[in-house]
Amino acid sequence: MSRSLLSRAVGVFRPSGATPLLSGTRRLSHTDPEPLTVTRQDRGIRRIILNNPKKRNALSLSMLESLREDILTDVDSEDLRVIIISAKGPVFSSGHDLKELTSSQGREYHTKVFHTCAEVMTLIQDIPVPVVAMVNGVATAAGCQLVASCDIAVATEKSTFATPGVNVGLFCSTPAVAIGRAVPRKVAMEMLFTGTPISAHDALLHGLVSKVVPEDRLEGETMAIAQRVCQASRPVVALGKATFQRQMAQGRDAAYATASKVMVDNLALRDGQEGIRAFIEKRKPVWSNKAEKAHD
Repeated sequence: MSRSLLSRAVGVFRPSGATPLLSGTRRLSHTDPEPLTVTRQDRGIRRIILNNPKKRNALSLSMLESLREDILTDVDSEDLRVIIISAKGPVFSSGHDLKELTSSQGREYHTKVFHTCAEVMTLIQDIPVPVVAMVNGVATAAGCQLVASCDIAVATEKSTFATPGVNVGLFCSTPAVAIGRAVPRKVAMEMLFTGTPISAHDALLHGLVSKVVPEDRLEGETMAIAQRVCQASRPVVALGKATFQRQMAQGRDAAYATASKVMVDNLALRDGQEGIRAFIEKRKPVWSNKAEKAHD
């Protein structure tokens, strides 16, 4: 069991049923020449910026496909250590584009929208590097789902979070999958049944976000987290993330059994032994950042 988990964490990531990636520039909006997402990477940190503020960064099918491409491109590269997802404008994301969900689009198109959204949300949790949401504004419906799906979320004090679908006749069933795993059941149900927004501080209290900071500190606090992740061994982080995701779906005894076996696998990694030697020798570890074994 732990062997397969180790292979998944530190080997080549292959999303199940993923659509082949498009190469080249990011998708453009049908009405705006600006790219829907902007991506840049430096020193192991990939920044993905939702870039359609005129439409409140709605997670249209094109936006979701662009986001999926940004996440998956070179995801197994040793140069990629962490991903930060942020947004341009006062709205992080308003969720799905309701104009795509009318009867004129049809059931097949609607199914494709929700399938692609689910794929993006699960990718965030399944890829071998941590994903951090950097939120400065409103996150509603699938936008709130995106925040809940990230491994870490840093938000400004003015940010708010809501699942208001019930108020427009479309219950937020898919956002509930991620939100219901991030916050207590009764908190999730109140959000889902009433659509009432919660503040950033309430989101922190209930576990939807990791940290709340003043707006002028958002960039610095988020980058500090990303830089700390970059200081760790990539395969060790990947193994830890995969293990944690599996544990959350297991009972206590099974989780301990999985974790114990994975820790033995971790000790067999070259970087696992390097970290221990560095601690004993009172020096900084020198990571290989490769999934090489020190012993069987």
